[in-house]
Amino acid sequence: MLGFLEESEGKTFTREEILQALTELTSQQDFVLNPDKEKVELLMMGMVENETNHGLKYCPCRMTTENFEEDLKLVCPCNFKIQKVWREQGECWCTLFVRRKNES
Repeated sequence: MLGFLEESEGKTFTREEILQALTELTSQQDFVLNPDKEKVELLMMGMVENETNHGLKYCPCRMTTENFEEDLKLVCPCNFKIQKVWREQGECWCTLFVRRKNES
C-alpha cells in the first residue's frame, strides 16, 4: 500500500507527495492519472478534504454512507474497474484515473 494511503499518525502530506504516490500507483497499471492537471489537483484536494472530514481519503466524487465497512469500498482508489463507467468509457467515477493508451 502506498504511504499516503496508509494511516500515518496525523501526518499531513503535501500535494507533491500525494501526486508522487498516485503516479507510482499507476506506473504498473492499465490506467494513468488524468492528463488534465487542474482536474487532478481538484480531485486530490477533495480526497484530502474527505480525510479531514471523515478520517480516510475517500473518493472525492462518492458519498459516504456513515457505515464504515461499506465506506471502505470508497477509499481512493476505489474499486472502479468493476464499474460500468470503466468498461464503457475507460475512466474511474471521478476521472482521476483513465485507461492507459497503448503506446505503439
